[in-house]
Amino acid sequence: MTGTGIRERFDYAQALRTRIALAREPAPDEISGPPVRRLVGELEMFAEPFRRVVRRHEPFAAARPRTVMLLPGFATHPVRMRYMARRLEAAGHTVKRWGMGFNWGARADTLDRLQARLGTLVERHAEPVVLVGWSLGGLFARELAKRQPEQVAKVVTMGSPFSFSPRANNVWRAYHFLTGHRVEEPPVEVELSAKPPVETVALWSPRDGIVHPRSARGAPGERDREVALRCTHMGFAYDPQAIAAVLRELDAE
Repeated sequence: MTGTGIRERFDYAQALRTRIALAREPAPDEISGPPVRRLVGELEMFAEPFRRVVRRHEPFAAARPRTVMLLPGFATHPVRMRYMARRLEAAGHTVKRWGMGFNWGARADTLDRLQARLGTLVERHAEPVVLVGWSLGGLFARELAKRQPEQVAKVVTMGSPFSFSPRANNVWRAYHFLTGHRVEEPPVEVELSAKPPVETVALWSPRDGIVHPRSARGAPGERDREVALRCTHMGFAYDPQAIAAVLRELDAE
């Protein structure tokens, strides 16, 4: 084996050890994610494809068709939001993906790439874009709106942990392992709880099994409005009431 090969194997092993150490950090005192029973409730997502077969949709026509960008949650692909996209398109909206494939967490160039994507959509459709972000995608949406407020019509977050503690969820260890950095130390400067200078609405649920409701609901001053739903965390991408809530927000002035 060449010296370069040995060095690469050493670097890989060192990076793996670092990620394992980050994932094994002790949980903060008095801060935790939703209880186990809520986490187990997230398994209902596996029944969703069968429910769609018999589900009947109420007709909904947008009062004012908009251009929408959907931003997926951590470790999910835009295909997970395809059902929501189809329902929004059926109402008359133009729905676009975020253009970055799987969401594997924050990287140094994430916001720069999203900013370029947003600029392209605004130029193509000649209007500000509504950002709808699920979980981590909502955090990116908020930060993007802070960078380019004139290009964003509105931000809607769904179960996004922008408030309270970044470790008040059940996936921070997985995040540490997959990204190689702590949730509170992303490789880009952000202030998660600061409200973007555009209308910002937080959808949250007391049934959320991944993110603590307090984190997703936020406090006054951290968002303009909060709307409580009765769905799971994974359900934000497909639950009829979550989709209806997004449709209402797209119609609201």
